[in-house]
Amino acid sequence: MKYGVVLLCALLAAGVRAEDNEGTGKDGEPINVAVVTGGHGFDEPAFLALFASLENVHHTHLPQKKGSEFLEDIADWPYDVVVLYNMSRGISEKRRANFEALLDRGVGLVVLHHAIANYPEWPGYAAIIGGSYFFEETTRDSVTYPRSEYTHDAEIRVKIEDAGHPVTRGVEDFTIVDETYRKWVYDAGNHLLLSTDHAESNRELAWTREAAGRRVCVIQPGHGPEVFSDAAYRRLVAQAIRWVARRESKE
Repeated sequence: MKYGVVLLCALLAAGVRAEDNEGTGKDGEPINVAVVTGGHGFDEPAFLALFASLENVHHTHLPQKKGSEFLEDIADWPYDVVVLYNMSRGISEKRRANFEALLDRGVGLVVLHHAIANYPEWPGYAAIIGGSYFFEETTRDSVTYPRSEYTHDAEIRVKIEDAGHPVTRGVEDFTIVDETYRKWVYDAGNHLLLSTDHAESNRELAWTREAAGRRVCVIQPGHGPEVFSDAAYRRLVAQAIRWVARRESKE
């Protein structure tokens, strides 16, 4: 008991709070995050400021010139989590295999906004993230889907569907101005976290997938500076990173 009191006093003297270790790994190490961009324009300073604001998260920006070169060699992979914010078309068989291998190792995956439209010629990507966005009318497994659509600068009412999930914990219903997506396909096997009743959006806005040891979280909003700086959105992204890294708060 005496030792515990001494340790607590030492921590307080050093300015360390219990919540500062939330979302960290062994010895309080930060979560190491690869932030992948490319193939779509965005406000880079505002977007990266989102990640710089997250406690106990160390992010490395990996802009892609050809869409998937970050997956070419994973032998010395240093990241706990991959955050995809790219919108890339091509991905080789080798890189597909490496992507799957990282997930099988336990690397977490967070997919933001237009990254839902990645790698349209690889059905395996849609199976991983639980959603398909179509650039053109597409036939898959004998079913024909129309081209997906979007609307800029929409006022979106966001409803929390599972307030008890680690990704949404502490977040209440909120409203953002962002870009909507519609006529895309949502996998019924997903665990829904956020929804909207906006007429120009699919109902589903965020979800998780957990299978065979993999953890994936998709957050559809995320178009521009206004949402990047939104407190609720930042909390969702932070908690999504912690959840896929298996370092979520237990409170």
